[in-house]
Amino acid sequence: MQWRSLVVGLVVLRLSLSCVLWLAFGLGPNVSWGFNFHLSFSLHKLDLLFRDEKGTDPRGNSWSQQMHDRRYEETASTCANVGEESLKRSYLSFFDGNKDEYVRRYSSFPDTLKAKMKGMARDMFYFGYDNYMKHAFPEDELNPIDCKGRGPDVLNPSNININDVLGNYSLTLIDTLDTLLVLGNVTEFQRAVRLVIDTVSFDKDSTVQVFEANIRILGSLISSHILLTDPKHPFGKVGIEGYDNELLHLAHDLAVRLLPAFENTSTGIPYPRVNLKTGVPPDSINETCTAGAGSLLVEFGILSRLIGDSTFEWVARRAVRALWSLRSNETGLLGNVVNIQTGQWVGKQSGLGAGMDSFYEYLLKSYILFGEKEDYRMFQAAYESIQNHMRRGESCNEGEGDPPLYVNVNMFSGEIMNTWIDSLQAFFPGLQVLNGDVDNAICLHAFYYAIWKRFGALPERYNWQLQAPDVLFYPLRPELVESTYLLYQATKNPFYLHVGMDILQSLEKNAKVRCGYATLHHVVDKSKEDRMESFFLSETCKYLYLLFDEDNPLHKSDNKYIFTTEGHVVPIDNRFREKQWNDLFPCEEGVLAERQPKHRPPPSNVSNCNRIPEERRYALPLKSVYMRQIDHMVGLF
Repeated sequence: MQWRSLVVGLVVLRLSLSCVLWLAFGLGPNVSWGFNFHLSFSLHKLDLLFRDEKGTDPRGNSWSQQMHDRRYEETASTCANVGEESLKRSYLSFFDGNKDEYVRRYSSFPDTLKAKMKGMARDMFYFGYDNYMKHAFPEDELNPIDCKGRGPDVLNPSNININDVLGNYSLTLIDTLDTLLVLGNVTEFQRAVRLVIDTVSFDKDSTVQVFEANIRILGSLISSHILLTDPKHPFGKVGIEGYDNELLHLAHDLAVRLLPAFENTSTGIPYPRVNLKTGVPPDSINETCTAGAGSLLVEFGILSRLIGDSTFEWVARRAVRALWSLRSNETGLLGNVVNIQTGQWVGKQSGLGAGMDSFYEYLLKSYILFGEKEDYRMFQAAYESIQNHMRRGESCNEGEGDPPLYVNVNMFSGEIMNTWIDSLQAFFPGLQVLNGDVDNAICLHAFYYAIWKRFGALPERYNWQLQAPDVLFYPLRPELVESTYLLYQATKNPFYLHVGMDILQSLEKNAKVRCGYATLHHVVDKSKEDRMESFFLSETCKYLYLLFDEDNPLHKSDNKYIFTTEGHVVPIDNRFREKQWNDLFPCEEGVLAERQPKHRPPPSNVSNCNRIPEERRYALPLKSVYMRQIDHMVGLF
């Protein structure tokens, strides 16, 4: 009798164990039952054993093993499980009270909270803008701690951190013009335009960086002129009585003063700096960064097409082609610093951050604006090289392995050069959205958001191996906010509203001072520097406001718009597809012709923002197990 009781007990035990296993694993990998168990961890070990038996390499493209020996995996879903999954979701609706911590936090965002955040973003902008106008105008920037204005450092011409940007031309006011329209303040926009027309001159003995003057000043003047004269009136009747294209004339005048940078270079790649009165300084260096020389095409191209003068687009496009011709034959990558006379790479690092970022951005945006197929061919080739050589990690949001990360590599070999990434790279998810690669954008954005959650800011450089900042300051940069906004437009997922709220509240808590918002000198101890760069108002505040303003004219207009790399609003307009001149010059042999695109270019005026399946809009954009893994990668727990 005892052995019969023992057998019955074993049978009951096995049935109970089977039931438990069915509940744990049969209901899918996202079930947490209110606990933080990584249920598929042991299954991953079994999978590795099976792979070993098959002779495959279990490590794949793993990069984070340099830091950790731990992984949190999730089994991949297949199309065959669709019907089964719907039943599971129906069953799991009984357990909503035990949802995963990430689902509980990020899966909804009430309209009342959205309205509150919109008002908070608006107040943030006006606190900075009003204090600039009160304490700093007509100088270039506001020192928000001392409540004073800041201009070029005339006593120390070598202080390029200041002098590259500040040209004694009311930088912050000009850079902020179209943000006033985005916030719906037509009256102040018109007053600010009048101030610019009446007070700004570029006939100044100021040596500025061509790149910064182009994106901050030239881009804003062009954008504001277009919005002023747009017959579709997306922001209402914003025209100024008696306006005679003065902003366009100012833009033209500035662009002419930047043209000497393109003269006397053997490659056609421009000098990095010009004096607005005298041209290229006699002691100018012959080295420039790829982004600085190759991110002029959008503003110069629009100007050429507005005034019917091909000169500006010609020099900008020649510089892009010259840089493109210097890429590695082995990897297809470009370096970050080049000699403009010899064409030799001085900096052989290839990455997505400082010195490289907007070069890629403007290849795609130039195609979207102008419809020139060569721009798209270059972008697609560059994007393929980036994916092949900079991307580390496995596929994201499905399967198994480390989340993707884009690292800095040698342009010739593709080998990792260092273990840091910089905050400027946070723009890349937004560019991936424009390219239709939303899944990869979701994953990379999650990594940068995890860093933000840890520090309440993005350190200028973050060492992913040491899980610590390498360069500790944060100058209120907009790149993460920009990508958050574009991902929300693509997915309408409330997760990104939560990200925006976290950023907004962090800035209020950590950066707000007596007369504005100050650069964080140290993201850990939150000490500050007395500087508020113009892009805080022109980009950071703009994207935060647009994120929470569903009814903004930019979102409701029949026309489509794109943002320059400084966040200036430009309509996608047929007049920018038309040239009043013949082709600038034929493709040079060996520059573009030898690499044909694998796919036909998409229509350049079609949005990628509706490519997310409807069901994806009501779940987390990234599965909880991967969010937890990414948080762990940056040391959040």
